[in-house]
Order: sequence, then C-alpha cells, then structure tokens
Amino acid sequence: MFTAFYLSSFSHTQFMPARSESFAPPRQVHPSINSKLKRLLDIAGSLVGLTILGVLLLPVAIAIQIDNPGPIFYSQIRCGLYGRTFRIWKFRSMVVGADRLKHLVSNQAKGNIFKNRNDPRITRVGRILRKTSLDEFPQFWNVLKGEMSLVGTRPPTVDEVTQYERHHFQRLLVKPGITGEWQANGRSSVEDFEEIVKMDLTYQEKWSVLYDIQLILKTITAVFHKQGAY
Repeated sequence: MFTAFYLSSFSHTQFMPARSESFAPPRQVHPSINSKLKRLLDIAGSLVGLTILGVLLLPVAIAIQIDNPGPIFYSQIRCGLYGRTFRIWKFRSMVVGADRLKHLVSNQAKGNIFKNRNDPRITRVGRILRKTSLDEFPQFWNVLKGEMSLVGTRPPTVDEVTQYERHHFQRLLVKPGITGEWQANGRSSVEDFEEIVKMDLTYQEKWSVLYDIQLILKTITAVFHKQGAY
C-alpha cells in the first residue's frame, strides 16, 4: 500500500517551513505528483475557474468594500507539497487585521486546525462568500502556477505544521487542493484534525484522475446544497 512510507527522515527539527524549506522528501513519490493527466485537468479547471473569477471580481469587490472597506484579496503563507511554503489567495471574508485578533476567538475544533462556527471576525459578505465557496476562487491562480491542485489536501498554515506529530506529515505527500476528501465528504461537520488526516490518507490510497473528477462533482453538489465552510 502506498501509505507504507518511510517516515524515519521526518522530524520537527528538520522541518522549517518558515524559511521556505521542506522536510526531507519521501523515498516513494505519490503517483499523482507525476501524473500528466492530473496536471492537464488542473490547468483546464484553473482556466475555467479564473474565467469565472473575472466575472465575479467586480461585484464581489464592490460588496466587500461596502461591507468592510479594505483589501479585496487576502493572502497567507501555507504549506504545500513536502511542506514547501507558498502564498495562497482568497477573497477577503474577515475584517481587516483579522489575523491579529485570532487570539480573542476560541477554537471549537480539535487538534491542529482552527475553526469557530460564529467567528466574529467574519463579515456579513464574508459569510456568504464562505457558504458559497466563492472566497476560494482566487486559488485557481495557485492551481495554474502548480502550487496547488484542484483536488488534494487542505493546505495547512505554518503554525499548524510546527505542531504536527510524525504521522501528520504524511498528508503533505500530495499537492494541496481547492477541494478534497474532507471538503467533499465532510466539509464543516468534521472538526477533529485526526479525522481530517485519516480522510487525507484515504484520498492518497484511492487516488486516480477519475476519483479527482468524482470529488470535484461531489464538492459542487455540496456547495449547491449550502454545505459550504463557515
């Protein structure tokens, strides 16, 4: 089975994402990494997504400015494949300076993930963007650049990864995705990080281009049934 990786090379001291480094690569490479068909799917999907983004940009920008004046986009350093850091992009769904207010909000999730169902930092427009997943559309730029995939794992923050235990690093052996096993089959109802890790590893086991397409369609269905993030 693919998940029988050699993790002996992983350690907290070796993994230093804040310096844009990555932990030691595994001795086996997940087949999705070198799949030309998956990359073609990513390019095609990102071009469609960026086209939709072009249509959405003006009305979303106006709505954000009316609700909470400030930057239209929000960016953050995240950890991707093998822990390499990159800058992720989203439509801003929180008040300006939300990161500095994080310590004032309680974490309702368990483990190395932060979630709060009634996070007061989220704006009125932001809640709509999150519920419809429109806030994620700028990430199609990350997909086009090859930093992300349409389907993969949720890209963690640097702070989250510095708290990882050894077995958690295995989820970073595929590219992060706009959607994935967690988003398609659990979304906001899954609040236990260990459960998310299990879902990510399940994706690695079951991966195929056809399975990616199934998860994309399942995610679209979930969004239309108003099962977006909060």
